[in-house]
Amino acid sequence: MAAGSISQACGLLGISWDTAQEIMRRAVERGLERRPLEGLKHLGMDEKSFRRGQSYITLLTDLEASRVLAVVAERTAAAAGQLWQTLTPEQKQAVEAVAVDMWEPFIRTIQQQVPEADIVHDKFHVSQYLGEAVDKVRRQEHKELMAQRDETLKGTRQLWLYNPQNFSPDQAEAFSALKDLHLKVARAWAAKELFTKFWEYQEPGWARRFFKDWFGWVSRSRLKPAIAVAQRLKRHLANLLTYLKHHITNAVTEGLNSKIQSLKAAARGFRNFHNYRIRILFFCGKLNLYPL
Repeated sequence: MAAGSISQACGLLGISWDTAQEIMRRAVERGLERRPLEGLKHLGMDEKSFRRGQSYITLLTDLEASRVLAVVAERTAAAAGQLWQTLTPEQKQAVEAVAVDMWEPFIRTIQQQVPEADIVHDKFHVSQYLGEAVDKVRRQEHKELMAQRDETLKGTRQLWLYNPQNFSPDQAEAFSALKDLHLKVARAWAAKELFTKFWEYQEPGWARRFFKDWFGWVSRSRLKPAIAVAQRLKRHLANLLTYLKHHITNAVTEGLNSKIQSLKAAARGFRNFHNYRIRILFFCGKLNLYPL
């Protein structure tokens, strides 16, 4: 059943929304009791918004089976610890790697709960950090240019943040002209694009050498937002290099997050975490929901 069809189904069956929620709760309980968790190898950990403002949930996902394993309220070290309590010691021992953002409480929890597993920092989050740095440079430079009544960067935000492979012919021509103007934002964008080469290396030694050269170039760029991200990546270099061993990302988790967002939109938000969790596991947990 699609997430957006629950209301229609309730009407056709002549049951209330609360009754439907209770049916889903029982189905999820059945599914969790008989869910197979043997052979967990590559997991992901990420947060997702719950309500407006600084309100989050934290997810543990099975990257190979594309499913949500557990959901807890809040985005804290304690919440992350609760996720791991849903697995047995034997199941945790089988985990080889966890894809996760560079948020320190998540990292410490993984080190405590699955100390033998490698931590892999997700390359999509790295790209996001570098993209944010590019946009900060663009905004600052645009402000400086506008003070001189120069509108060169007006309306160009998408050009610097989007993949050039998706540009229309007109966008490609406009972007090519912008790159030749020796703008600060062009240098920040070049640093972002160049870093994608890091993920192509097969040997950690060569990747480490590339990073050293890239970090030196960015450090001399005098672009503070880009330098700040480069320094952050340097602090976490060991867990960037683990990607070359496992080649996992949180792309699966991001896809599940998109599905969860659709669930939330279809329900027009959730008043309490319990109902939110049930809905996520019902639709994203790949559980056997049927009665025996």
